[in-house]
Amino acid sequence: MLYIVSTPIGNLKDISLRALDVLKSVDLIVAEDTRHSGKLLKEYDIKTPLNSFHSHSSRGKLDFIIKLLEEGKNVALISDAGTPGVSDPGYPLIQEAILKNISISAVPGASAAIAALTLSGFPMHRFLFLGFLPLKKGRQTLIKSFKEQDFTIIFFESPHRIYKTLKQIYEISGDFQAAVCREMTKMHEEVIRGKISDLINLFEKNKPKGEFVVVLKREL
Repeated sequence: MLYIVSTPIGNLKDISLRALDVLKSVDLIVAEDTRHSGKLLKEYDIKTPLNSFHSHSSRGKLDFIIKLLEEGKNVALISDAGTPGVSDPGYPLIQEAILKNISISAVPGASAAIAALTLSGFPMHRFLFLGFLPLKKGRQTLIKSFKEQDFTIIFFESPHRIYKTLKQIYEISGDFQAAVCREMTKMHEEVIRGKISDLINLFEKNKPKGEFVVVLKREL
């Protein structure tokens, strides 16, 4: 069985009881960054062997994990934070397991995108999640399409690109109501709400820190 295990996005107490049971009982945990995930395992005294699976992992590493699953071993897939496969390298392993008819079980939990959506105050019944926006190819076309949407838009952004991205959205698609969520569930959690035009001025003057989730609602 391949278990897709969601882990905390910040506060380590957000782990579910089922997730802890699975992580303690499987034969192997594969993680995006073993150093980062090691902190979570240490916090809960989990002794399960830990191996890496990240964007630079070879095909051989993927085949090794699949072979273990085919031999009847149980493997848990975790990411640095949140739900595996969402803007992280877990997708190829999940896809390969499905192709090999290996049983998969989701252990749901934290998701930065959903947490930000609930904090935004924007409509939650229809939304578009984009992960990280493309850096080059298709970026302007995608941003231009924002003004055509009548549902909430969610995407991830890094601190050194947040100002540039908001400015680009404003220049290409106009003003939006925005909620910019930073360091969610951590000590310095912050949600900044306002029009994109106002947030551009704010981030121009103040160098932002931390990882961001941006939620947009079109101005009508």
